[in-house]
Amino acid sequence: MTQQPFSRPGAIDLSALKKPAPSATPSAAGRPGGGAGGGAGGGAGGQGGSAYSVMVTEENFQQVVESSMTAPVLLAFYSASRLPESEQMAEDLAAAVEGHEGRFLAALVDVDATPAIAQAVQLQSIPYLMAVLDGRPQPIAQDVLGPEEISGLLDQLAQQLTAGGVTGRHQPRAAAPAAEEGEEPAMDPRYAPAQDALAAGDVDRAVEEYQKLVSANPADAEAVAGLAMAKVLQRTQGVDLHEARAAAAAAPDDVEAQTLCADLDMLGGHVEDAFVRLVELVRRTSDKERERARDHLLGLFAAVGNDDPRVLNGRRALASALF
Repeated sequence: MTQQPFSRPGAIDLSALKKPAPSATPSAAGRPGGGAGGGAGGGAGGQGGSAYSVMVTEENFQQVVESSMTAPVLLAFYSASRLPESEQMAEDLAAAVEGHEGRFLAALVDVDATPAIAQAVQLQSIPYLMAVLDGRPQPIAQDVLGPEEISGLLDQLAQQLTAGGVTGRHQPRAAAPAAEEGEEPAMDPRYAPAQDALAAGDVDRAVEEYQKLVSANPADAEAVAGLAMAKVLQRTQGVDLHEARAAAAAAPDDVEAQTLCADLDMLGGHVEDAFVRLVELVRRTSDKERERARDHLLGLFAAVGNDDPRVLNGRRALASALF
């Protein structure tokens, strides 16, 4: 097994896939779960109900890579015709990521059906496993791995991610059971202390309560969103709107001034303006300032919710600005 420390080198070149051919390759288009939001299906995957795997096509490849802005994506390249064992490895990976509850998304790539993707990543061999985080790829393995080896590898990666402060998680892709018609969703009592604090105007306590929930379960999307929005309220307490906007206009590359103005945009309901402001700031800055701007924008994405169309558009714009 060829394994290297988890790092963040250069980004995948997606230019060849930005304009897909008018008609999709039949074998790719006909696969179940072919869309970016579907579970893995078709030849590799037989994992139609898998919550944390997806069958990659030329159409959804860029969206899959962009989802690495939330948490790592594991791209597993296989060819059933050239090496059947590589297909089994992809299936085993799709099964193994389930136990990590969103720490990873298994993205299965049939190179026979999607040759343009193999070209985009400059694929040299089959099988090939790479991790993608923040749109940046890292080679992981290029030998056939068995279920136990895959499990051990995921455990190691999870430990490295935790040590590096990477705690994001993918949302499950399997649909939740629908509520009975007319049934009111039950209020989760876990959120009551934070909501009560907000109702009382105690933003600091709300942040503390939401932080407890997130620390206990980083995959709790509602708590993550609540914490992110409570932090926006916390950062903008006592801020003069006109002064903040004037400061941002006078210093367009000042990260502190621009992020504060973006927070105020959020509070005013101008969500897309906040996203555009920070995407452009990311585009103009570099190094630590770029990281600060990017991290702040990711926090605003969390406050709005990953399924919101404005967030999806914002993530695409951020990926373009970064790479």
